[in-house]
Amino acid sequence: MSLKRTLIAGSIVAVFALAGCSSAGGSAEKTAEPTESANAMPEADLEGVPEVVAVVNDEEIGLDEFTEAYETQLQRAAMTQQQSGQELDQDQLKQQTAELLVNNVLLTQAAEGAGIEASNEDIDGVLKDVATQSGLSSVDEVIKAFDEQGVPEDEVREDAANQFEIEQYVTNETDIQPPSDDELKAQYDQLVEQSKAQGEQSGQEAEIPPFEDVKQQLSDQAVAQEQNEATQTIIDGLREDGKVDIKL
Repeated sequence: MSLKRTLIAGSIVAVFALAGCSSAGGSAEKTAEPTESANAMPEADLEGVPEVVAVVNDEEIGLDEFTEAYETQLQRAAMTQQQSGQELDQDQLKQQTAELLVNNVLLTQAAEGAGIEASNEDIDGVLKDVATQSGLSSVDEVIKAFDEQGVPEDEVREDAANQFEIEQYVTNETDIQPPSDDELKAQYDQLVEQSKAQGEQSGQEAEIPPFEDVKQQLSDQAVAQEQNEATQTIIDGLREDGKVDIKL
């Protein structure tokens, strides 16, 4: 996991929201003959982007915030482009990034309105998760890694607090229960059958791990999918009730 700062706050929600924009409005990329070498990273085209990119319930999203998020999304999209040979559509990617930022602001505002406030312990919990996902051993190492990229500790902790508050708000607004063992077993059996069918077609039989070894992973995936769907429903409601003006 790269520690290049994008938006720690609401990162899980943000990533989902961006993916949702892609599926709803078409891919962020369009098929074309590659115009750059496989190793070239495109420069961010920010010509014409206004100083205020969007206004969300009277809260402005400025050019600096947008640029930081967009450059990271562009880097990710460029890595995909290198693998696929497809040409990046920066105009579409800019729109998707603005949508992502708007969704984060809406959720942050809603969490604040609900009176949710992260404690130091909550913040450390988020940063411990970042450490685990990044292959680091402690919160201090996470702070140091961000500091080396020019992000001071107070900003890191503020963003981690925002992430906790958003996730807590979503949790409070939903009632998502993990699937039962019977449901997981049915899903596992279906995956086994699919894997066998693919193996017969390709002539290569895949090794399938035992149910008990993958049960927790299947459960986590099912819960994550439900959380993403519930989060999108919440975002849709916040947009309907709020005022969003994207100026791109």
